[in-house]
Amino acid sequence: MNRINQLFSNRKKDILSIYFCAGYPTLEGTVETIKTLEKNGVQMIEIGIPFSDPMADGPVIQEAATEALRNGMKLSLLFEQLKDIRREVKIPLILMGYLNPIMRYGFEEFCQSCKACGIDGMIIPDLPFKDYMENYKETAEKYDLKVIMLITPETSEERIRLIDEHTDGFIYMVSSAAITGAQKDFNEQKQAYFKRIEAMNLRNPRMIGFGISNKQTYNAACAYAAGAIIGSKFVTLLGKEKEAEKAIFQLLEVLKS
Repeated sequence: MNRINQLFSNRKKDILSIYFCAGYPTLEGTVETIKTLEKNGVQMIEIGIPFSDPMADGPVIQEAATEALRNGMKLSLLFEQLKDIRREVKIPLILMGYLNPIMRYGFEEFCQSCKACGIDGMIIPDLPFKDYMENYKETAEKYDLKVIMLITPETSEERIRLIDEHTDGFIYMVSSAAITGAQKDFNEQKQAYFKRIEAMNLRNPRMIGFGISNKQTYNAACAYAAGAIIGSKFVTLLGKEKEAEKAIFQLLEVLKS
């Protein structure tokens, strides 16, 4: 069974997934960051593939991606760094990146490399659902890789039902149609969106991301979904502390207080 499916079948609530950008703050820190996050109780990790034009990302993740590229991070190097990751790390690992660098690498080759180093799935924010169905689904399934689709408050019920029917892993609920970045709390409008999706009784579990940075937003995400995805807040702490151990310790403290 794919590790993503395994996680959600064993644990229904309060799943914490952390996003960080490969090659940031240091080129060689990727594996150490992953191991540190797992050791500190994180249940799933999204590893960002840096790209020069990340349209869904706010300034924090854009700056991290720019620095990672400056450090020399590229997809072939990332796969090289991850080749022995499964000797130690057991939790699900997802690659998150834009279509451009993945297509330059070649989609089938990308899937082969993911499979070879034990990646469980991918999130491609600029991959349209129709294109996924027509051109990518079959290849991803051949390598048992879960393609995670994003939904926003603007996504129609019909589209959400289609995504639920044709994907398998979890659905990434974007808390707003805006870019990533920390928010203090989720307003009534956002909570109404969370409740509306919850009432749809979807087949797939849901994770809420974008804007989760404190106890209020984390608890709200966990109340309406299987858990929360935290990116910008962790990336900010990682940039400040330069060490994953200190960054995750501070983040976990923030989520408690």
